[in-house]
Amino acid sequence: MLRSLGQRPVAGSDEDPRVVELRTAVSRLRRELAAHPAEFPDRGVAEDELAALAAMTAGGAPEVPRLRSSLLVIAAAIGSVSALSRGLANVRDAVDLFGEPLRGRG
Repeated sequence: MLRSLGQRPVAGSDEDPRVVELRTAVSRLRRELAAHPAEFPDRGVAEDELAALAAMTAGGAPEVPRLRSSLLVIAAAIGSVSALSRGLANVRDAVDLFGEPLRGRG
């Protein structure tokens, strides 16, 4: 996890560290979801939206409203699967690096 928003990209790389953080969190959650043995009704929705997030990170800095929308869809799809809650929280934290956290989040 990034220690501060002020971190610079690795020497020789001009990639935004927030994008790197988001890409890492999305990749991790995708692996956890793929390894999760239980089927649930919205699993396909979560997989599709995680794939969309992964694609967004490949093109540089993604649009914040789209990130937040994807996060809501993913949370709704897998929010009740406790085994995936940490991965989901990591994606949420990475999305929050792109702007102010939503109100009411403590």
